Amino acid sequence: MIALLTALAVAVGCLAVAAGVAGTLGGADDDDTGGSDDANDTDDTGDSDDSDEYDYVVAKDGSGDYETIQAAIDGAKSFPPDRIRILVRAGVYDEKVEVHAWNPDVTLVGERAGETVITHDDHFEKIDRGRNSTFFTHTLKVRGNDFRARNLTVENSAGPVGQAVALHVDADRAVFENCRFLGHQDTVYAAGEGARQYFSECYVEGTTDFVFGGATAVFENCRVHSKADSYVTAASTPESEPFGFVFLDCELTADPDVSEVYLGRPWRNHARTAFLRTRMGSHVLPAGWHNWSRPEAEVTVEYAEYDSRGPGSEGERAPWAAALTEVEAERYSKANVLGSEGDGEWWDWEV
Repeated sequence: MIALLTALAVAVGCLAVAAGVAGTLGGADDDDTGGSDDANDTDDTGDSDDSDEYDYVVAKDGSGDYETIQAAIDGAKSFPPDRIRILVRAGVYDEKVEVHAWNPDVTLVGERAGETVITHDDHFEKIDRGRNSTFFTHTLKVRGNDFRARNLTVENSAGPVGQAVALHVDADRAVFENCRFLGHQDTVYAAGEGARQYFSECYVEGTTDFVFGGATAVFENCRVHSKADSYVTAASTPESEPFGFVFLDCELTADPDVSEVYLGRPWRNHARTAFLRTRMGSHVLPAGWHNWSRPEAEVTVEYAEYDSRGPGSEGERAPWAAALTEVEAERYSKANVLGSEGDGEWWDWEV
């Protein structure tokens, strides 16, 4: 599979990593979902050619400081006084990567999102560690606060075999820009009580609950692509947190044969998810939201939309979901959702 991934990445130059991610972009847009000129697809122009700007360079061919991403992270100083910047040369890195809690202020930058790929194939049954096996399936796990990633693809290549996480992030103030997250069920686990995370101009694909967890996470100008009839989000927002997942100016697309997708269902009873100014393809069901067969959750969840667009915005939503007014929508600004006193605009790329 590695050889196939590499060959396709070189041949295409971007945005098509492997046959296992067929439909990632090609064939993913029908007439309802914005066409082939999708502004939310990742841009593979890159801005990371000057290795002098980085503390370490990772290259599979041995021309850098390290040949694996994990080795570069493990070689970085714990609790560094200054940000650690790591350039990852184009290539397919089949490894399980963890940014440890003692490695805050780490920046990972790939040369190009479609050609700098972190991939692994762990899944629930393969891990076989009991009922919590999902949480060991990640390809990339981020625990160090103030993490930054740009121009990377993170893939769980296990296929449609159940829970298989690509990105597991429970760090606070984590930023992902122009990245691609590929998988099936449980692709992105945005976790951590009180943790705040920001995804800008990213591409996320999956089948079931492929954005899930308890973090406060903003997805701005992202493309969110469904590969099966199922659910996009499964928030587990703690009752004490005012926001869960917030999608701003995003686009929801789907494979051509997908036609029955819910915006979300509550993993926990106080799930909070909102879509603002989001274009939705016809695959989104009129009801929009599902109670996960728990009617009691309908009185505790906060599911909301404002100015949804496209054919998926039509029809009568579940009566327990909110249609925000313009004034109410102002509460969901990026600054209000992610900001806190003293932090400033921490989501800016370099702070």
